[in-house]
Amino acid sequence: MTAKLVTDWIQNQLFDQVPLNISVIDRNFFIVDANRRFAEIYGAWAALRCHQVYKDQAKRCTRCGVASTFKDGQIRVAEEEGVSQDGRKFFYLVHMFPVFDWDGEVQYVVNMSTDISETKDLQQKKLEAERLAAVGQTVAGLAHGIKNIIMGLEGGMYVVNSGLRRNDEKKLLQGWKMLENDIKRISSFAKEFLDFAKGRQPRVSVVDPNSVAQRVVDLFHDTAELAGIEIKIKLQKGIVPANLDEEGIHSCLTNLVSNALDACEMSSEGGRQVLVTTQEEDGVLTFEVADDGCGMDYDIKKKVFTNFFSTKGAGKGTGLGLLTTRKIVQEHGGKVTFESTEGLGSVFRLEFPRIRLPGLPVDSVDE
Repeated sequence: MTAKLVTDWIQNQLFDQVPLNISVIDRNFFIVDANRRFAEIYGAWAALRCHQVYKDQAKRCTRCGVASTFKDGQIRVAEEEGVSQDGRKFFYLVHMFPVFDWDGEVQYVVNMSTDISETKDLQQKKLEAERLAAVGQTVAGLAHGIKNIIMGLEGGMYVVNSGLRRNDEKKLLQGWKMLENDIKRISSFAKEFLDFAKGRQPRVSVVDPNSVAQRVVDLFHDTAELAGIEIKIKLQKGIVPANLDEEGIHSCLTNLVSNALDACEMSSEGGRQVLVTTQEEDGVLTFEVADDGCGMDYDIKKKVFTNFFSTKGAGKGTGLGLLTTRKIVQEHGGKVTFESTEGLGSVFRLEFPRIRLPGLPVDSVDE
């Protein structure tokens, strides 16, 4: 056997024996070659396009990494959701490598993927276990929260009854205002607890991060202006839309901006600015909310993600906003970080590595 035959034999053995699913895709998105492991997972692939085999769908994917690699010749890594030959949905990590011809044009893209369903399942179970544990601790603290609200209602009722007995309109208005405030607290308390406890599944679509941030700033513009606080926004241009739960990210930013405005109002130094920014660097999409408000000392920073702990002071917050925010961010494969200095302000960041963002629903394709 010649050296070339030996080399070819080794290459063929590696192609079939390597513990990866390998396919070779041409410029028309047809799979022109694949190894044995790929066929075992996906079944027949000859004369079929990649989206037909990987996704079991008739149309190309909404955001096609293979198409992007053909366009710019860059290596890509992504988490995707696919369908096996027996109809099982699973998650896989795929590396996309360009193969150039003599003229420097990308002739083929090689997809090398591995099943990460078990890892994703473990991650999800870990998140669910953490959520349930937190819900259990939260339920244990419900009695304390409800007791405080009832005391407030009783106080309001006393003032109203006092006004009625004395025919004192001023007392009546004072008591009614107290009741209105406590009813709002009940509504907020119930909503935040249910949002945190019910385990809502993210509804992922292709979302413009800048658009979400802008909507949140617009939402708080009038409130900030009335409080004498300037709310500003700085959007990095050219951020590519990402796979996000738009409602969930909106909720996260709403929580952070609301907290930032409260911190400014509580500042003895007169905090007067909240800044919302978006940026992307090295494949990490980041939302940031910064304020020059009261900030937090060491003891408060340790309790930020503790159930029923609120930085807003007694009677003003449920303590579930940041817990809900962290849960939503973790469901996107991201993390929440913050920096805070007492008397100077705080910065909260939501960081989302694109490689860890959830995949789109299988039927979400281009028209």
